[in-house]
Amino acid sequence: MTNCSHRERLQMIIAGERPDRHAASFWRHFFHAEHSAEGTTDAMLAFQKEFDWDFMKINPRADFHLEDWGLQSNWSHNEFRKHDKVNFPIKTVDDWSEITANSPSAPALAEHLKVVSSIRKKSDRELPIMMTLFSPLAIAGRMIEDKSAFVDHIRNSPEKVHKALRAITDTYVAYASELRNAGADGLFFATLQWASSDMLSWEEYQQFGVPYDLEVVAAAESDAINILHVCGGNNYLRELAKIDSYNAAIYNWDSSDETNLSLEEAETALDNGVMLGGIEQERWLRQSSPDEIARRMDELRDRYQSTRLIIGPGCVVPPEVPRENLYAIRKALR
Repeated sequence: MTNCSHRERLQMIIAGERPDRHAASFWRHFFHAEHSAEGTTDAMLAFQKEFDWDFMKINPRADFHLEDWGLQSNWSHNEFRKHDKVNFPIKTVDDWSEITANSPSAPALAEHLKVVSSIRKKSDRELPIMMTLFSPLAIAGRMIEDKSAFVDHIRNSPEKVHKALRAITDTYVAYASELRNAGADGLFFATLQWASSDMLSWEEYQQFGVPYDLEVVAAAESDAINILHVCGGNNYLRELAKIDSYNAAIYNWDSSDETNLSLEEAETALDNGVMLGGIEQERWLRQSSPDEIARRMDELRDRYQSTRLIIGPGCVVPPEVPRENLYAIRKALR
């Protein structure tokens, strides 16, 4: 088979057709460059140019999602240090009533539409681009410093939380559509820690998560290449994968966490869904040698068909991961 373009390779995998080789993609934060659209754009493009991944997962500063609701941070100028949050929008349960819908033209949202548009214009058209978007419940959960207090609000003041979730969802329904217009091929839709029994029961996530999630995903249109990312341990990947309306072409989660589905278990649980993962990024990828990584890549390629597994991390790659380890992954794909 002749070499496929990145887009051809990904489209074949999603269609269940065998491409020329396994696909792979990795992503990380560039904290020191995330202060502006230009900095984020340049960092994403440079990372893609260096490693030539099969798709780009745009990795913006995480809290752009809620800055237009008043979250404030001290920016990090250190590549290896996160931004420090200094003011949260929600301090008491009554503050949820202050959350109203924002326009895609709100400053932080508009800034990241510019990121998507700039990356699309400066990238090869054959490179699929997915924009990171947190679920409405995940966004709400980042508005308050004390996560246990948020759970308490959900359980004891549900009407107030639902009202805020309605405003957040309305904001991101409009925004998801604008992301596609700006050039994103789909969403990297992340539930963060909330689709997990560590935080909420499945019944609670069905009430406070699923309905709002589905509205945002639907706004990205049915032809979107969406990746559903379910964070944390004890997660509800198995349950979410049964809901066709998530329109997920690809599933990403931490398969190395023994409380989650392993890759082997997910082969059955996800039916014909495409898995994205296989590399534990927090410790193993950071600490292993290039030779160890090459052996792991051989294991993954021998065990999993290229139509079922895209090689990647279970979550965002720490910036401390040695570049030579990422080079080892890329080299093994040739």
